[in-house]
Amino acid sequence: MRITPVNDRALVRLISETHHKPPVLRGLVDSDEEAALLAELEGETSARLIAEREGSLALDRRELAFARRAQDLKLFGQSHINAAFTYTRPTGNRFNSGDRGAWYCAWDMLTSAQEVGFHRTRELGFIGRYEDEARYVELLADFIGDFPDLHGADLSEEARLALDPDPGKGYPAGQVLAADLRREGHRGLIYPSVRHNGGRCFVAFDPGIIQNVRPGASWKLKWSGAPEFAIEGI
Repeated sequence: MRITPVNDRALVRLISETHHKPPVLRGLVDSDEEAALLAELEGETSARLIAEREGSLALDRRELAFARRAQDLKLFGQSHINAAFTYTRPTGNRFNSGDRGAWYCAWDMLTSAQEVGFHRTRELGFIGRYEDEARYVELLADFIGDFPDLHGADLSEEARLALDPDPGKGYPAGQVLAADLRREGHRGLIYPSVRHNGGRCFVAFDPGIIQNVRPGASWKLKWSGAPEFAIEGI
């Protein structure tokens, strides 16, 4: 597997717009003191806050993004980074297991939209109704380093299987591959998008390599009776 240097700005991660808004609990209270109490209660069940406080079997809390200088410097994106590594599907995704998340992004918005749109379409297929609207906001981040790259024709059978479009085949193989790469000391992986022909994706295994997170544009994905969806700027 070849190693490719990366020194790129503004790789795109799309997250549901509701995760980008101010805390929803704030509208339930009349003061900052009451908001703090509710936030404390929320922290008892929040996977992100628990991991920030205690860590987990698969994630050392020291790996997460924390404010510097005794918590006096708050950085935008800190909670988004930590959420990506602590909120996971039980069965995991292509390059992460259910006990440790990862930061998935792409070099362009259309690739990210096709990736998140695939999962939403799959969920709609489970209920047999392709009528929906979903709003997403870009999180832009910068990366620098040398990373394994799954582009090219000289891939191992394990690497090829990790790119299988069928999640039932590709995800287990990808998780094994990612675990092997992490044990070898690699902190991320470049790979071709399975959902967007010609798209280029990146997955960060380590929160520490995600730099300069900031918000970008907002988008709406719309389904109107069929699995194909439209992408509209907001």
